[in-house]
Amino acid sequence: MASGMPDPAQLAAPVPASGIWGELRAVPGHTYRVFLICLVGVTFANLDHSLFTFVLTEISAEFGWSELERGLYIAITFVVAGILITQIGALADRIGRRAVLLGATLLTPVFVAALAWAPTTVTLLVARTLGFTGAAVQSPVTGTLVLEESPPRLRGLFTGVLQIGFPLGFFLASLLVPFIYETWGWRYIFLLSLLFIPYAWVVWRYLRDSQAWQRARADRQASSTPPPKVRELFQPAYRRKTSLLFLGTFLYVFAYGATIMLTPYFREARGWEAREAIELVGLSFLIGAFGYVLAAWFGEFIISRRNTIVAWCWLGGLAFGVMIWFTSGWWSTFLAFSTMTFFFYGAYAVMFTFIAENFPAELRATAASFASSFAVELGLGLGPFALSWAIGLVGWESAFTWCAVLPVILAGATFLALKPVPREAVI
Repeated sequence: MASGMPDPAQLAAPVPASGIWGELRAVPGHTYRVFLICLVGVTFANLDHSLFTFVLTEISAEFGWSELERGLYIAITFVVAGILITQIGALADRIGRRAVLLGATLLTPVFVAALAWAPTTVTLLVARTLGFTGAAVQSPVTGTLVLEESPPRLRGLFTGVLQIGFPLGFFLASLLVPFIYETWGWRYIFLLSLLFIPYAWVVWRYLRDSQAWQRARADRQASSTPPPKVRELFQPAYRRKTSLLFLGTFLYVFAYGATIMLTPYFREARGWEAREAIELVGLSFLIGAFGYVLAAWFGEFIISRRNTIVAWCWLGGLAFGVMIWFTSGWWSTFLAFSTMTFFFYGAYAVMFTFIAENFPAELRATAASFASSFAVELGLGLGPFALSWAIGLVGWESAFTWCAVLPVILAGATFLALKPVPREAVI
């Protein structure tokens, strides 16, 4: 650590409540506007993403997929999307966050809606890959925007609370999907995404690139420095942290990727109706949103972000194990699932901020796209595939233990190997 750098323990010390609220009131209105625009965008993007996961059982039946084929096809879409997202994220450091976000907001609903008419497995996988690429790329771009527009002391709180767009998207979808599913059939649920195309106008009209990015671009132009590339993340100064951040995120999302199969699990292994499973997942995600907020609060004001990630991963893994092995009825499963989403999923509220803070402004979106989004897409793809393969060997419960509970515990241990980042060291 550089000489004179503040001690992370001191920076993570509790702040008096009056001081916190005073700081929140002092935040410029522009920051809240950027945060709100990004939060709504991320919520819509995750609603689009959730539609596919809710009807995996119907898609498998329609196209005649086996369990292993289903896992393989999910893996293909996520891995290809991850490669695309890494390149698009690097593009956000070159041409600006706003332009990339605007394009993603316009194109995502189009590709998601195309799933309603996909006639073959190949066309469905192409539409799913492109739709999820557009939805997922919004996470690093909006997160970077909010981080750069927030006051240093409140940066983690704003970027952490931004992540509630993930569970809110799933919850909103769970309110709308059952009616559409029962009235017109599973294909029509994908047309929901078209309702959000007009939101692109809000992004175009009210969002601007951050001054931090504009300064970084001006500095590059003045010094004739080429735009950042992914390989710069592996320079000696960043190599260790890039590798550990990627590995920790991958293990975490590998475990999360396996949970994509929870809706099919409730329906196929426990014999629940579609409405029961969808409503359980949606309500549990709504409760999980509070876990995101609390994680952001802890990471900003109580303990370091790194320690919050570790604690939330381990508590979430424990709750997941309890849900799989010790619950059977709807209410007991709901309580355990809600606890799991509160901690397990809530860890990501701090994870993105921690990753972004490890890199300077000119590399931040590139780093977020690689160490966060690319690792996320690999985990989302390989987790369901590994689970689908393991189900045939050891059954659903043991497969979830090996492919979800254990990886999220290991993810917490990986983040523990990194150092906390002093708040004031980030520009």
